[in-house]
Parts: sequence; C-alpha cells; structure tokens
Amino acid sequence: DEMPREYEGVTIVEKLDEAVPLDLPFRDETGATVQLGDYFAEDVPVILTLNYYRCPQLCTLTLNGLVDALNDIDWSAGKEFRIVTVSIAPEEGPELAEVKKRAYLTQYDRAGAAEGWSFLVGGPKAIEALAEATGFGYRRDAATGEYIHSSSIMFLTPDGRLSRYMNDVSFQPKDVRLALVEASQGAIGTPMERFLLFTCFQYDPERGSYTASVRKLMKTGGIVTIAGILVAILVLGRLGPKRALGFPGRVALGGLKS
Repeated sequence: DEMPREYEGVTIVEKLDEAVPLDLPFRDETGATVQLGDYFAEDVPVILTLNYYRCPQLCTLTLNGLVDALNDIDWSAGKEFRIVTVSIAPEEGPELAEVKKRAYLTQYDRAGAAEGWSFLVGGPKAIEALAEATGFGYRRDAATGEYIHSSSIMFLTPDGRLSRYMNDVSFQPKDVRLALVEASQGAIGTPMERFLLFTCFQYDPERGSYTASVRKLMKTGGIVTIAGILVAILVLGRLGPKRALGFPGRVALGGLKS
C-alpha cells in the first residue's frame, strides 16, 4: 500500500485557476531565447505539456494521444489555440526539440501548426519553477538517467491561468474541445457548446470526461422555471384579471330587464 521510493513526489497536484510565471526563460526549437509569456500574447487558450524528448514511452503515448484527439476536431493549433511542449530535462537542447517537432508535425498536418506548436528547452531553474507552478511532479532516476513522471495535458487561459488538467494518455476529442472552450472563457466554440458547458456539463476527473452536472442542471432548471413564472405574471398583468380569465369586459345578466 506504500508508494515505492522511486515514485515519491511523482504526482500531479492540480492548481486550478492559479497563474503560471510567464517571465520564465526558455529556448525554442530554433535556439531562439523566448519567455513563456510569448505564447500567451494572442488572446487564445494554450495547451501545455511537460515531457522530455528522449522519453522511451510515456511522453510519446501522451503526445500521440493528444494528436489523435486534435486530428478529430476542426480547430487548428496556431489559429484557435496554441500548444507549448516543454522538456523537463535540462540537458536536452534545441536540436532535439526540433527533431521532435518535425516528427509530430508529420502526424498533425494542419495549416499553421508549425507556428502554433512550440517545443521548448530550458535550464533547471526555469523547468523546476514551471513544474512547481503547474503541480507537475517528476524526478530523475540516477541509475538509468531517465525521468520518472506522470502524464498530463494542461489547458491554460489566454492570461496564463490553469483552467483544466487531463491526466491520461488518451483523450476524447469532445473533451479536448470543451476544455478549450472553457479555457478560452467562451471566446471560441459554438453557442450550443458554450451553453452546454456553462449550464449543463462539468469535468469529472474520476471519469476523465465532461459529464452532465446535476447541480448545474438543477440551477438551470430553476432559472428557467423562475423566468417562466415572471413571463406569465407579466402577460397576466398586461391582459388584466377579467381578460386573462376569459370574461368579456361587460357581463349581461340573463333574465334581468331594466
């Protein structure tokens, strides 16, 4: 029942609605020096993943699962949202990031994807600060040189606050789409999607999916009921008590003569 020592601290601590430090310095796949905040300058939500490029298995599964979901939605990275993948291995450089980017752009072949998906590397302080801010636990195995970590994709608002975590290696396209609508604060998505998200659905971390929320449904039903009562009162008030009941304005009493 105890956590193996090598996995101590390797957890995801969700820090919803907390801001990540946007002034952290990194280098992109071209070797250019950038700040994390450079990717939050276009007023669109951001999908953030923490991986490392030599990872033998889990990182590949996570990114493959993300690409599979993104290929099934009609929005594109670089237009409706951005993707930022950051290596947790400070020894990895831009050359490896560029190789990884080219590999994934062959799977995610969308116009603008090259500008919309960035692969970053950085020094230990910047990586550790970002991992701490996002609650992403990991550690390096001294025996193998590999990094022990969990799997997660994170959705951030355009101003850099954590909106949603999906801690898995496979993702449903509808869930990714709704998470982007949620992170964009309703700036993208259809009116129906926004209505369902903000009045009917919420993310269930145990199921790893957006499901109907009883609390939201009851609240919405209550609002609709109150609105219906107010409309009925307004209509009755305009009709007047007699017309509302179906009586004419003047009533003749049968059998009575003046």
